[in-house]
Amino acid sequence: MYSASEILEYVEEEDVKFVRLAFFDLHGVQKNISIMASQLESAFKNGVSFDASAIYGFESPEKSDLFLHPDPTTISILPWRPNTGKVVRMFCTISHPDGTPYKKDCRTLLANAVKKARDEYGVEFRFGTEIEFYLFKLDENGEPTKTPFDNASYMDIAPEDKGENIRREICFTLEQMGIQPEASHHEEGPGQNEIDFHYADALTAADNASTFKWIVRTRASSAGLYADFSPKPLEDKAGSGFHINLSCSDDAKKENVLAGILKHASELTYYMNCTENSYDRLGSCKAPKYIAWGSENRSTFIRIPAVTNNNASRLEIRTPDSECNVYLVFTLLIYAALDGIKNKLQAPAEVKENLFTTSCKCATLPDTLDSARQIAENSPFIKKVLGF
Repeated sequence: MYSASEILEYVEEEDVKFVRLAFFDLHGVQKNISIMASQLESAFKNGVSFDASAIYGFESPEKSDLFLHPDPTTISILPWRPNTGKVVRMFCTISHPDGTPYKKDCRTLLANAVKKARDEYGVEFRFGTEIEFYLFKLDENGEPTKTPFDNASYMDIAPEDKGENIRREICFTLEQMGIQPEASHHEEGPGQNEIDFHYADALTAADNASTFKWIVRTRASSAGLYADFSPKPLEDKAGSGFHINLSCSDDAKKENVLAGILKHASELTYYMNCTENSYDRLGSCKAPKYIAWGSENRSTFIRIPAVTNNNASRLEIRTPDSECNVYLVFTLLIYAALDGIKNKLQAPAEVKENLFTTSCKCATLPDTLDSARQIAENSPFIKKVLGF
């Protein structure tokens, strides 16, 4: 953990010339302002202003000045940039001109959820992510096509798996940025890949997932390919998920956590599956639509993975996709879990059947973006948590 003064010293000693100040809109899309290193001290003291009316979901033009404040603990060198005149990135918090926190700052919302869980409930949540994506070829004009980079399938190896070298470069780049990937492999679809991450605290896990998507796109582009994170890029092939593994520091509250998330599943869907394309994936193979849970059951909304004796138990939420705003989704999952803990909610009976081939009496998730949006807009839980 670095202080502002330590970062200023580091920037001078390491010949850093540019600093990218990163933040996120309400879609979870990363934005940034690049400043010269000589302006960093002022940025730490005063912030850097930007036009909030130009950012999706933020403010209207009549009162649109907001300020970015770099978080020195999040500094990372961009290893693909030159060694002379280095470029670093820091995530930022957002404030109004008078210094009050901006209510739509996704990272602050998540940080507040983490603090509430720790201070009021005595629990901490850790997150691990499994992120799937496709690699597509470009046309003669450099535009993305729907032609997959290879025709390999689940966990195939080279030469059928042409994405092996790109996944390796992605993992090396992540390590250079201080992010530890856990595993990588080819997925079921042609040109489809997956990289998984070690558990981390909520804010670090969200930062890492967001950085990962940026790195994948950057490395794919340098290889003359397009990285596609959309939920269902090919109509007749496997969809891409953003599986979220969640563990609670108090394992005795695991059932309450499970019950709380199941209770609010429909309300969370609009944020976990935020595009029309998302609903082309739900209900298909490995993308559950029933609000149910099961041990080792990949057809349920929440799966309880098998563990060895030395591994802590966890929940895997299987429906989210990578178009989501990971900060908002983690925030909502924490508050749903806390609702379960506060009210001592009990989970329904486990489902053991394959729900991709068998129907059940369980409730289902919304099946369109419009229905998911209406449920979220009418939800007191969502309004209370997000406040906008």
